[in-house]
Amino acid sequence: MEKKAILGNKLFLYMTEFFAGMSVMAVELGASRLLAPYFSSSQIVWTIIIGTIMIAMALGNIYGGRKADKDPDPGKLYGRIIIAALWIAAIPVLGKYIILGISAVLIFAVNSNFLVIAAFAACMIVFVFPLFLLGTVTPSLAKYTTDSLEDNGKIIGTLGAFNTIGSIIGTFMPTFVTIPAVGTAATFLIFAGILLALSILYFVSPGGKAHTARIISSVLIFAICCVFGNSGSFAFWEKDLTFEGESVYNYLQVKETPNQVILSTNVLFGVQSVLVKDGSLTGMYYDYALAAPYMASAKIKEQVGEKPLDVLILGMGSGTYATQLSRYFDNVNVEGVEIDDKITDLAHKYFELPETTTVTTYDGRAYLNAIDKKYDVIMVDAYQDITIPFQMSSAEFFTQVKEHLTDQGVMVVNMNMYSDDATLSEDSEATASQKDASINTYLADTISSVFDQVMIVDVLGSTNKELFATNGDDLKTRLGNDIVFEQNDNLKAMMDHVEKNLVPYVSQGHVLTDDKAPVELLGMKQIDLIIKDEVSFYKGIYQEKGIQGLLELL
Repeated sequence: MEKKAILGNKLFLYMTEFFAGMSVMAVELGASRLLAPYFSSSQIVWTIIIGTIMIAMALGNIYGGRKADKDPDPGKLYGRIIIAALWIAAIPVLGKYIILGISAVLIFAVNSNFLVIAAFAACMIVFVFPLFLLGTVTPSLAKYTTDSLEDNGKIIGTLGAFNTIGSIIGTFMPTFVTIPAVGTAATFLIFAGILLALSILYFVSPGGKAHTARIISSVLIFAICCVFGNSGSFAFWEKDLTFEGESVYNYLQVKETPNQVILSTNVLFGVQSVLVKDGSLTGMYYDYALAAPYMASAKIKEQVGEKPLDVLILGMGSGTYATQLSRYFDNVNVEGVEIDDKITDLAHKYFELPETTTVTTYDGRAYLNAIDKKYDVIMVDAYQDITIPFQMSSAEFFTQVKEHLTDQGVMVVNMNMYSDDATLSEDSEATASQKDASINTYLADTISSVFDQVMIVDVLGSTNKELFATNGDDLKTRLGNDIVFEQNDNLKAMMDHVEKNLVPYVSQGHVLTDDKAPVELLGMKQIDLIIKDEVSFYKGIYQEKGIQGLLELL
């Protein structure tokens, strides 16, 4: 066993525990940001990350304790820390490719729970091994720092304190400092560099062998990872993105076409916001939502208006709905709430959202708690791809929305999850027992438990449904009465389509509450259906022609 002089000072061993604990939490948070653009940041994905990391740490604790008893050589521990550091440094270089490779294989191999299986496989392959190695730190250091039974309790307690303090710092620093400032890739490299520096400090200290080859090769590998891994691009196959970056809450991607600017928070699918440059309708659910101001008795642009309507958008995004309202109505006051201020910055820069538009950086529900104002229209557009915030899907939340509506006020909700069951209208012959309840069914049922009248319309060419709710007069009658569309034939056609296809919703009795809102599991079920539908064509090619057929198609 080597006799390094640096081990004479227990502070170095305590600092090893500190930085190991800090790095474990930093890697865990980095894992969530690496996986989120591909698998979402839902509670299910977080559960998989935490679960696999705890498995790795537990196995590391067992292995580290046994190795320390059998071969109490600190050099072996710091060698393992070097390997862990280099593995973590390689994650920005290879992680994205591994995740996509796993997804490509599993998408043809599994028929259900794709995201759960793919996220679990990605965590096991990418993150378990380095965290297993870091899991060996605590039991090993307990062996090296304990001199006698008289002080072992004090020393082990001190080790635990240093680990905990390091974990606390490792929790806050990536979220509030490194990820917003330099991104996920650089965050992995920073904490890998800290671990590597710590281990090199051990090996260069006086006593024992110099380990020159190990140090030089480690530094060289780390340098290569810094060169090739210091990239914030998750959608590395995209060559002409207008913007790609990260915020505290989201992966952000802006793509521009000749007639559109598109915001997405997922690299594989989904459009969160869109700007149509020529001012025409978007072709998306925003067009259907324009029926809400008409239901609330708004006048179209250039008509003589009455009292301006107050509209609140919970989930402002880059302001697509606000922009559409400003283009088609001249008597509407719009306020927005958006939790991600970086999206608001993108809205002003790329999506023509006027600086005069009031946007509050806040959680939508918390905002309702903080204000007393009533609105004629409240749009709930916070259901993002495969992430549905449970606190904005419960009966208590929709009750708050209702309390902030005027007597004839209208709530409009975009539900963007594919449904395997038909929307139940009054003339539907299906019963609740004949249908599985989807996330859309739960949301609509919950809203029906709060509002007197709920009507719903499918958005053509997408997985979205647009829901309108009120405690006032009949919505369909309001939409059909005394509306003049002379200024825009396309808008008239859209409103005619909404009026024709708007159907009353009949509740099946599924109600989400603050106490019980399993939106993640319900959403995951719907994502399986979306994926199954999207890849069915490619599966057919694969089954008929194999890999060669897919390559020919590409």
